[in-house]
Amino acid sequence: MRARALPVLAAAMALAAAEGAARPRAAGAQAEADAGNGVHPDSIVFGQSAAQSGNARELGENMNLGILAAFEEANRAGGIQGRMLRLHLLDDRYEAEPAVANTRELIARGVFGLIGAVGTPTSQVAEPIASEAEVPYIGAFTGASLLRGAGQRYVVNLRASYDQETEEMVERLATDLGFRRIAILYQDDSYGRAGWNGVRQALGRRNLALVGEGTYVRNTTAIKRALLDIRDTRPQAVIIIGAYRAAAHFILWGRKLGMNAVFVNISFVGSNALLSELGRGGEGVVVTQVVPFPRDVSVPVVAQYQDALRAVAPAAQPGFVSLEGYLTGRLAVEGLLRSTRPDGPPPTREAFLRTLHEAGPIDLGGFAVAYGPEDNQGSDAVFLTVIREGRFVPITRLTR
Repeated sequence: MRARALPVLAAAMALAAAEGAARPRAAGAQAEADAGNGVHPDSIVFGQSAAQSGNARELGENMNLGILAAFEEANRAGGIQGRMLRLHLLDDRYEAEPAVANTRELIARGVFGLIGAVGTPTSQVAEPIASEAEVPYIGAFTGASLLRGAGQRYVVNLRASYDQETEEMVERLATDLGFRRIAILYQDDSYGRAGWNGVRQALGRRNLALVGEGTYVRNTTAIKRALLDIRDTRPQAVIIIGAYRAAAHFILWGRKLGMNAVFVNISFVGSNALLSELGRGGEGVVVTQVVPFPRDVSVPVVAQYQDALRAVAPAAQPGFVSLEGYLTGRLAVEGLLRSTRPDGPPPTREAFLRTLHEAGPIDLGGFAVAYGPEDNQGSDAVFLTVIREGRFVPITRLTR
């Protein structure tokens, strides 16, 4: 069986188990009330709406795989008060309309929280539904500011923001390489515009402006017009706010047409998928990251991630997206453990959120997060990577 199929199979098994657990075995009003919050006598059920088909499929599959790895790791250790962690997974194809339908369905099923959503346009429509229902919206795979408002108490972000990633991109290009001619390709939706805005602000702080820009439509690789427009501006660097297939098409065709530019991608691109799409044409392509290097086992949580990944999908390769999913799952586990006692009452959503907000720094094993009453973003860390000889390597500055 291919590794790609494993997350879906595992999720289906978890779904069946969760649905079986959804029939309360304990009598009385307390069991009925708990089940409405995703807490059952023998399980705690989360929901995930993420792309399992379409051009962002690998992002959704790997976020799901990482979360499952963390949940199964916790289950092997006894779960939460003996309750096993389960996950309902629904495919939204990285489109807003199915994301809305999935979110409503998962909330109607009574999940404890929504976890590991993939994308800005999907989160933009799903999060308000979750927040109105007072259901935690945990670890979305997006750095958009629309999930980082001071009043969004039901939102729990793991990763650094797109503004922080684009600031790092522009700083490295301007300081390390002395570049002044910077262009941008961005997906024409809320995700792309979030990155575009971050780049413009970062350039503005340095009295610079974009020399060129182009857009493409989500879930397509229609980059030809944008490529020709950007090429004509003779950029030294092109920042790409997109998904892996469109980004790869742009880079490969750009090089064929003689663009001698540094290509810099934001973390959402999906590094392993981008590397696969680029093949031999990936040399020198830069990607900012928001989690540690997934092969650096000197970081304790990375070593734990690799063990957990092997346990659920032995053939899967470590990657940035599944590591982010794992860290998201670990954060959910940590919040549940800290908000309950082994012999205490079952977990509640409010106790879970209150615990995260009041806990102070939480060290997940070399990757720390911290929240507060007006701060729903756990990490500010941004890392730099580049493709060298067919693989990603971590770097601290850009060179040519």
